[in-house]
Amino acid sequence: MSKLLYLGKQLVSLVSVLLLCSCGQSDEVKVQLTGSTMGTSYHITYIADANTPDKAYLQAKIDHELAKVNQVASTYIDDSELSTLNQNKSTEPQQYSVALTDMLAEGIRLANVTHGYLDITVGPLVNLWGFGPDHHPKFIPSPEMITQAKQSVGANFLQLHGRSVRKLNPDVYVDLSTLAKGYGVDVVADTLAAAGIGNYLVEIGGEMRIAGHSLKQQDWRVAVEKPVATQRQVQHVFQPKDSAVATAGDYRNFFDENNVRYSHIIDPNTGYPIHHHTVSVTVVAKSCMVADGLSTGLMVMGVEKGLRLANEQHLAAMFITRNADGSFSEHYSQEFQQYL
Repeated sequence: MSKLLYLGKQLVSLVSVLLLCSCGQSDEVKVQLTGSTMGTSYHITYIADANTPDKAYLQAKIDHELAKVNQVASTYIDDSELSTLNQNKSTEPQQYSVALTDMLAEGIRLANVTHGYLDITVGPLVNLWGFGPDHHPKFIPSPEMITQAKQSVGANFLQLHGRSVRKLNPDVYVDLSTLAKGYGVDVVADTLAAAGIGNYLVEIGGEMRIAGHSLKQQDWRVAVEKPVATQRQVQHVFQPKDSAVATAGDYRNFFDENNVRYSHIIDPNTGYPIHHHTVSVTVVAKSCMVADGLSTGLMVMGVEKGLRLANEQHLAAMFITRNADGSFSEHYSQEFQQYL
């Protein structure tokens, strides 16, 4: 019998936050909000003063905005806008919302940046391996099944013109799990900024965006988790400063079959789960959606190809690899050096 492990519907949080002491000497106060969204949780910390809107109002506003994102981008909601797109077999142009087409456009752009290693149309393969809405597979897919599923995988099967989307292949199935949480983080950060809040840390399922400083007038500190499934320990702490941070890893969402581990991260080029010694990738960018997508694309590539691309594209990325003795090594792109 196989030993089957499946931890969560989506990528489990890989980045944790080291929040600084809340004591202060001015009329500013630290406010924290928590809630659930997109199959995971969110944690928001911001610095409020006398002019900041009421906490309950902001929480309700944020929950409303996140519910809208989920209704657009979830593959777990049958009547979400993305599910409607996936169910539609027409190859004629169709009109969709700003939110959905923005995510699709960024997914197509990042597919080009990563030479196809980040592919938002990888859904058929994700589902085939049991990591989609239907959960676990009953067996390891055959090479023929994988070849068949790959026939409808490729960002080139999507054409966008403004808010118009055309599927060149009727069987294209889009999975935005590599972008949606980051997009949600950006939406929340923009909501706080619109409310006049300039010092905040927003985190959804480990993806985050920060601005300004903590209550002690110090930069927010972010901790990258050690990539082990059995415990939660800190691997690396840094201060990204007014940026977004996202991490992708293969050590929490997987299943074992006949003593072989199969990661939830699928290489769209091979159709198989990734199998290399890179266990996590952290990316720093201005947009959390961008950081979210890039971290997955670089994770699929692995440290050798990914680090080369990161340096070519001036991306701030940290790769963690597992050594033969079980220890870990860190590798940094040139752009990430500023955070060391």
